[in-house]
Amino acid sequence: MTEDEKFMHSAYLEAMKSLEEGGIPIGAVLVIDGKIVAQGHNKRVQKGSAILHAEMDCLENAGRLSAKDYAKATIYSTLSPCPMCSGAIVLYKISRVVIGENKNFVGGEDYLQANGIELVNLDNAECKKMMEDFIQNKPSLWNEDIGI
Repeated sequence: MTEDEKFMHSAYLEAMKSLEEGGIPIGAVLVIDGKIVAQGHNKRVQKGSAILHAEMDCLENAGRLSAKDYAKATIYSTLSPCPMCSGAIVLYKISRVVIGENKNFVGGEDYLQANGIELVNLDNAECKKMMEDFIQNKPSLWNEDIGI
């Protein structure tokens, strides 16, 4: 298992937490110097929030970090980050984004890359299946999450 696969598995476990809580199964972890410094999962349903996507929850859980820390960070997300989450990633100049998949949803990938952020798509079968199943079982909740 590569380092990227290891950290994506941690993000996947976060996504599973959200699903078990009745939420949308998307997870994220923030890694600096080979260590997870924060984890998060989509909590829009659980907290009645308009903005608590997995990446936003993860960044909130990281607390205040220095620009130097963000610059050497990688954020792992089970799904392509939406425009809101991509904006936060660009704002804090996180240098690398690793996604589990983008078959079920393509977020702000072009925006990330246009801002010099390295983007890696693992095309992870578990991440794809989890979202496919969720979208099939709860289409209205999924559409709400992506603003449709």
